[in-house]
Amino acid sequence: MIEADDFLGEAERRGHSFYTGVPCSFLTPVINRAASSRTLTYVGAASEGEAVAIAAGAWLGGRGTAVLCQNSGLGNAVNPLTSLSAPFRIPTLMVVTWRGQPGLRDEPQHELMGRITQDLLSLCGVGHLPFPPTVPGIRPALDAAERAMAETGRPFAFVMEQGAVREGTLDEVPRARGSVEDALDLAEGGERPARATLLERLLALLPDEAAVIATTGKCGRELFTLMDRDQHFYQVGSMGCASGMGLGVALTTQRPVVVLDGDGAALMKLGSLATVGAYRPAGLVHVVLDNGVHDSTGGQATSAPVVDFAAVALACGYRRAWTCDTVAGFEAAMRAVVASPGPALVHARIRPGSMGRLGRPTVAPHEVARRFRAFLGQPVSAAA
Repeated sequence: MIEADDFLGEAERRGHSFYTGVPCSFLTPVINRAASSRTLTYVGAASEGEAVAIAAGAWLGGRGTAVLCQNSGLGNAVNPLTSLSAPFRIPTLMVVTWRGQPGLRDEPQHELMGRITQDLLSLCGVGHLPFPPTVPGIRPALDAAERAMAETGRPFAFVMEQGAVREGTLDEVPRARGSVEDALDLAEGGERPARATLLERLLALLPDEAAVIATTGKCGRELFTLMDRDQHFYQVGSMGCASGMGLGVALTTQRPVVVLDGDGAALMKLGSLATVGAYRPAGLVHVVLDNGVHDSTGGQATSAPVVDFAAVALACGYRRAWTCDTVAGFEAAMRAVVASPGPALVHARIRPGSMGRLGRPTVAPHEVARRFRAFLGQPVSAAA
């Protein structure tokens, strides 16, 4: 058995200073100490998949990261681990608990996952070792994890048994709800614009130092077709994870960060809005391009027509929110959000369909990630 600070201190000396995750009773000592630390960052996520996305964003922002979760939460994390971490080669350290460990008494819901935890990690391309149970074992375990992440560019997990870490104290600064403004409705009820039209206006309005994260599907494809730049990140998978990644980037950089989301993707991980509202990065702008359908898969309807995304954002703690359904309204909203602190959300209602001769990103995902990370690492004046 070790102290949480034994592990966290050695990991911090190696650059792992950004933690995110979802609690588990086995993890309580580690999360409590990470959340209490004044030198580490801990972001409590709404889901394990969101935590993987937040960590990916923080890594792109230049931080060494770690995701903490229960093994039951691996089910929530499979999609971003396989369609975000793997193709973009984004490493993160993971500590995954071993609930339902064979031979030990546990709750029935953990029995199956307890049998398959290590196999599931392996199937997801995540190397793994037992969590180090002694202080002398911490350094070689972290050595092995770092070698594996350097070789593969993928996450590496320590599987933690019950009682591996002594109980520790919690001195966490509670999240406080900040000031919010009323949603500004700029909708006119006329013919709605095309997504590509709004993306063209966005590119013209954004400052050169802004980073842009485009959700999977036709949004990222249209952005790439219109203009390919180092500050563009095209998510080719991990649906719903754009806002979590944007949060991770915004918490680790000083530049504006714009997340281009879809209505279906935003609904998939709606809890991410609460995490953004809780941590309130001033530079984050969340644009939901809402055409009411899953455009990339045949136009099936989403639930967006009954959702007021601007009201949801304010209820979750966003500072400002706008709704628009014209090019003029979108321009007015974007000029306002660029000139004032966030987080802010722009709910842009658009018509279904996409531009003709729609291309796909020709830059390999891992190259997109590394040029984006290099862009974020530049001084803002140099990137402008």
